[in-house]
Amino acid sequence: MAVTYYLAVDIGASSGRHILAHTENGKIVLEEMHRFENGLVNRNGHLCWDTERLFAGIVEGMKKCKAAGKIPHSMGIDTWGVDFVLLDKNGDIVDDAVAYRDSRTEGMDAVVSQFVSEEELYGKTGIQKQPYNTIYQLMSIKQNNPEALEKAEYFLMTPNYYHYLLTGEAVNEYTLATTANLVNAETKQWDGELLDKLGFPRRLFGTLKCPGDTVGMLTEEMAKEVGFTCQVVLPATHDTGSAVAAVPANDDDFLYISSGTWSLLGVERMTPDCSAASQKLNFTNEGGVNYRFRYLKNIMGLWMLQSIKRELNNQYGFAEISDMARTAEITSRVDVDDMRFLAPDSMIDMVKTVCAETNQAVPQTVGEIAKVVYLSLSDCYGKAVREMEEVTGRTYSRLHIVGGGCQDKYLNELTAKTTGKAVYAGPIEATALGNVMVQMMAAGEFASLEEGRTAIARSFDIKPVK
Repeated sequence: MAVTYYLAVDIGASSGRHILAHTENGKIVLEEMHRFENGLVNRNGHLCWDTERLFAGIVEGMKKCKAAGKIPHSMGIDTWGVDFVLLDKNGDIVDDAVAYRDSRTEGMDAVVSQFVSEEELYGKTGIQKQPYNTIYQLMSIKQNNPEALEKAEYFLMTPNYYHYLLTGEAVNEYTLATTANLVNAETKQWDGELLDKLGFPRRLFGTLKCPGDTVGMLTEEMAKEVGFTCQVVLPATHDTGSAVAAVPANDDDFLYISSGTWSLLGVERMTPDCSAASQKLNFTNEGGVNYRFRYLKNIMGLWMLQSIKRELNNQYGFAEISDMARTAEITSRVDVDDMRFLAPDSMIDMVKTVCAETNQAVPQTVGEIAKVVYLSLSDCYGKAVREMEEVTGRTYSRLHIVGGGCQDKYLNELTAKTTGKAVYAGPIEATALGNVMVQMMAAGEFASLEEGRTAIARSFDIKPVK
């Protein structure tokens, strides 16, 4: 019997990978086919994504599927949120693909507030204020490079740009679009009134599509290059949207942390909360599969540890760093959401600086520096859980940690202690799983999100944290 394959291309800040999936005896089986590097590059004074290199990695992985004789029925791409490209009428990028960690958005929140207050903006979109949100990136372009907006015909968020290169179809997907802070939480489409107030041309944005919608078939040129054709189907193109779709639970008594470069801690809701109380706590209402809302707090996450590891020239693995942190005796903490940790020249120096500023013991060894980050992260998780229960008016019995960060046993243990919840770790490949699960739903292999989540729970080892 022929096997039906589905391909998830999951691209993160440091790498991308191609994960093939199929079902076998009611279980989902994953196979990594290709991995390629990603990273920021300096162009014209800005931190940018290398779009050509990334697309070359996407194409190379598809060729490997062909070489293995495993042709996907469909494929879909997910990435981080908020970033985008502007295309001209010929489909060419108008300007560099500037990354959210670039400093171009400094001061843009004040400019935006001249057109729409923070209260009105949150009331419309329900999206937490982050200085790098798409709304501020677009305002930076309007202020500093207005000719780019005038020349542009299409606005496409990062994974949807690559879908466009594969199919020739320019569409944006709902879950990722919500991170732009320009989608109305009630209508679930771009807020035209908001676009007009800000002076962002409506022609750029189009109608939002949903996870499970088909973008199109590969163009003839792409099919010839990779050696096959297939459908491109929209997953939740925001990687967190895909990861949360793969949480192995079908009740409403759980919180989740999608743990990776960022930590996204939240719950699922069927309606948004755009209230002043929610805004004060800086919770966000991001779109999810089947119009569920990912009501969550965005926390700096493992970025700090990744930066420390990189700064030490990768001489220690994450497991070694974790072990050193576990035995270190320092108790200092920092605010992991301090924007100074977003893209410092030296993460190690910044941790030391903040500890000194707050009159705490300054970490010296690798273990002590990592311990400060671990304690600070877990404390932030505990605080976010308490705030979540306060604003939702209920308590939750357990916490599911999904994504690559769920492999960090020390952080999991600290999280169980600070939150007081029963903690479960896994699946590790949550983002790729959520991606392919939506494709499988579109193909009729799963009748619902609930059925897909049940299959995930059956297919992968979900470990209770001791």
